[in-house]
Amino acid sequence: MNHGRRQQHAPWPVRSSAGFTLIELMVAMLLGLIVIGGVVSVFLANQRSYRTNQALSDVQDSSRVAFEMMARDIRNAGLTGCSNSGRVANVLNNRSTAWWANWSNTLMGYGAGQTDLAVTTGAGAGQRASGTDSLMLLGADSSGVSVKNNAEPAATFTINETSSNLQAGDVIIVCDPDHAAIVQITGYANGTITHAASGSPGNCTTDLNYPTVCSSESSYVFAPNAQIAKLTAADWYIGNYVDGNGVSGKSLYRMDATNTAQEMVRDVTGMSITYHQSGNNSFVGASDPLLTNWALVDAVQVNLTVESTDKHAGIDVKPLSRKFTATTTVRNRVN
Repeated sequence: MNHGRRQQHAPWPVRSSAGFTLIELMVAMLLGLIVIGGVVSVFLANQRSYRTNQALSDVQDSSRVAFEMMARDIRNAGLTGCSNSGRVANVLNNRSTAWWANWSNTLMGYGAGQTDLAVTTGAGAGQRASGTDSLMLLGADSSGVSVKNNAEPAATFTINETSSNLQAGDVIIVCDPDHAAIVQITGYANGTITHAASGSPGNCTTDLNYPTVCSSESSYVFAPNAQIAKLTAADWYIGNYVDGNGVSGKSLYRMDATNTAQEMVRDVTGMSITYHQSGNNSFVGASDPLLTNWALVDAVQVNLTVESTDKHAGIDVKPLSRKFTATTTVRNRVN
């Protein structure tokens, strides 16, 4: 018996190690590229979706701002601040020549092929873009002051308020239950307004009676608590802009009584306007034969085309463009 001998085991055979084959590497690389391509595709799709949603949000915000500002002027068209059945005296020297001083046209629209008296049509910056409508509006500012005393023939108003935003040169509307009067302030100090027959464009008389007679020497006296407000004039149109980098486009502009064109909303590329005349069944354009009396227009429908600021947010890497419509009632022409 051979008890002291330990049993010997044969060693495990040593196998040689081998790397990946070229085919295995190519398959692995292909799978990796597919995964990376999927990730990139998802990233690009999300980026495109974000840009489109952001552009759509910007376009909608622009339309809301544009309609809100235009609606404010449309609602106040022809407003004097008092109920006086359209009896308005106008003593301004340029009442028949300046667009903003002619109270006979408190609401006047111009079609794409019509000449707007307030703005020049052309390709220059701030000029009205051809093929677009425009809208002229006059009215009293929504905020004002009240009369404490009207001294005639001294041609002065003392107001109740201790402070105001009035100053010499402002054109104002004064009204009481009998009538309203449009006049220029020739002097303002310590709550006293002077309206002498002078200034530029100036007043033709100090008499604010209705109807206007420039040669009149009589003096109408407005009662205490008569209302005074600045005359607001606005001409809304689509104009051309050029920014500091030389980039050009179209924007919604507002011309005021100083003939200063103000860019209100950028990238509004089109505007068409229709009007509802009392007694008609539908909205019609400015040149439509059914629109026979601008003084009877009681609602305005504005159609805007708004483009995204991001010029590559839309289909085919073009600007995103949307059309919006809003209808506004002329407040003092609706019973």
